[in-house]
Amino acid sequence: MLDSVRASAAPPDPGAPASVDIRDVLRRYRGAWRSAAAFSAVINLLMLAPALYMLQVYDRVLASGNPATLVMLSLLMLGLLAMMGALEYARGMVVVQLGARFDAVLGRQVHGAAFRRGLAGQPANAAQAVSDLNTLRQFMTGSAVFAFFDAPWFPLFLLVMFLLHPWLGVLALAGALLLMGLAWLNERQSRTPLAEAGTWSLRANLLAEGQLRNAESIQAMGMLGALQRRWQRLHRAYVGRQAQASRTSVGIGAISKSLRIALQSAVLGLGAWLAMDNRISPGMMIAGSILMGRVLSPIDQVIAAWRQWSGTRLAHARLQALLSDHGEPAAGLPLPRPDGALRVEGVTVLPPGARTPSLVNLNLVLPAGEVLGVIGPSGSGKSTFARVLAGIWTPRVGVLRLDGADLAQWDRERLGPWMGYLPQDVELFAGTVAENIARFQEPAGDEADEAQASRAARVVAAAQAAGAHELILGLPQGYDTVLGMGGQGLSGGQRQRVALARALYGEPSVVVLDEPNASLDDAGEQALMAALQGLRARKATVVLITHKPKVLAATTQLLVLRAGQLQGVGPTAQVLAKLQDAGQARQAANPSAVASDAAANSATAGLAATGPVPGLRRRATGTDGAYAMPAGMTIKHQGDKA
Repeated sequence: MLDSVRASAAPPDPGAPASVDIRDVLRRYRGAWRSAAAFSAVINLLMLAPALYMLQVYDRVLASGNPATLVMLSLLMLGLLAMMGALEYARGMVVVQLGARFDAVLGRQVHGAAFRRGLAGQPANAAQAVSDLNTLRQFMTGSAVFAFFDAPWFPLFLLVMFLLHPWLGVLALAGALLLMGLAWLNERQSRTPLAEAGTWSLRANLLAEGQLRNAESIQAMGMLGALQRRWQRLHRAYVGRQAQASRTSVGIGAISKSLRIALQSAVLGLGAWLAMDNRISPGMMIAGSILMGRVLSPIDQVIAAWRQWSGTRLAHARLQALLSDHGEPAAGLPLPRPDGALRVEGVTVLPPGARTPSLVNLNLVLPAGEVLGVIGPSGSGKSTFARVLAGIWTPRVGVLRLDGADLAQWDRERLGPWMGYLPQDVELFAGTVAENIARFQEPAGDEADEAQASRAARVVAAAQAAGAHELILGLPQGYDTVLGMGGQGLSGGQRQRVALARALYGEPSVVVLDEPNASLDDAGEQALMAALQGLRARKATVVLITHKPKVLAATTQLLVLRAGQLQGVGPTAQVLAKLQDAGQARQAANPSAVASDAAANSATAGLAATGPVPGLRRRATGTDGAYAMPAGMTIKHQGDKA
């Protein structure tokens, strides 16, 4: 019975298209749906038993006065009712299993699609997506779906009513048409308000989530009242539309309930009149009253479940749009561990939601084992470059290759362990420090204990490589210290050092660091320098984006960006020398800038290996050690197309 559910829940084909059609998923369970439909057919046939029982009691038992006939009819009736109860249970279990399998197949797809929607720069709103999936599953496993199974059988009861007497059939048909008309009117009047209510609810929820994420700023600057008023306007609009739909449903529901009771009384009165005229027997009168309830009950159930059906339809539409627009990429051919050679070929990047590109026609060849520093003023495209290298954003034009293969060809689950990434805005997750460093990888299988020990060793090695081992040991529970959402419980510098350890976990081949020293103190910067030297020693490819020239001592190559375009790339010493020449030429043309450049050189005098970085002006923002490109400077490296 339940095997049809298990057999029809085959895993999805790895070569299936990226977009997912929910109807195709439901079609996988055709066997389960057929089983539920078959159970429903037998259950509805057994629903005739009470009417037939009453017919026999009134027309045969009372007329003959034979107790044995009454006992046999009653035992038969009890047996049929027991069978009907067993089939109801079986049908319910099939539908529950089907809902669980449906959720198991779509749950990962929905979560992944919401993640990819957030990655594309749109509101991820994963809570709404999961809520929509739960709405679909609950509809499939609830009483509402049984109403749709039972509704097609009401013509059978209507036919029996006509067989009892045509007038009884006409009354039942008229009542059914009236109830169906009310159901149609309910749906028509409620459709638009419910759709608008869903839109307003989504906007209100997104605004509330954004406010909660920035609770500290709201509290510090007294913004709560103003933001609450904005949220209340959206919430009131949602409540108003919801109330409008509810008023319609409540009114039509009350009319439908009163009409159904009136029809059952009317059929009993009509049956009594026909019985007094000797056109039907008293048993037929009682049977007709029972059958009228069976004719109208599925329609009444559909009306009661219509609000749930309307919400389910909207949830289905939202989920289908999410899965169609942000489907799972097809799995590529597994590739071996990369050496780390990067090649950027004519890459132009348009960030999600932007109208102008952040990088334009960027070309770069970076052999494996090199440490590339990326510098430039704010808004020059440095963080965009980091996101492209990490595979977060896809180039609009051009190709990024890793070991000769287009980065899009790599399976992200396989490439992830070989890629280390430290974003500019550090995000840790709820869990222990060790789990965050280990990227929440959990050993499984028969060798779980051995794998657990290996994971612990790699966690400690990554922390030591990042210079965070002593820091972590100083936490209340060391590596087992539990962090809140966003790394709550750690300071900004501590979060950055733990995130650096996460980027170094497993000795990745490529490490992309975006402003890794933005929140570090002197001890943290020394640990970062040691980590960079370690990466350089083991021939890892490193891309380091920074506004602080001190860490440029660890780089072997230097790339200069300005307004999204390549201004210079080559060995660090050569690029710095060209920057110095360009700065001196600018100072000769504009002597008033000498003082500011001297101050900038003084601020960057801590760069021990290469000395101060001449020609780099200190930014107007006053950020310590930050710099900007000299105006009008252009540097091109041999072999570069930019």
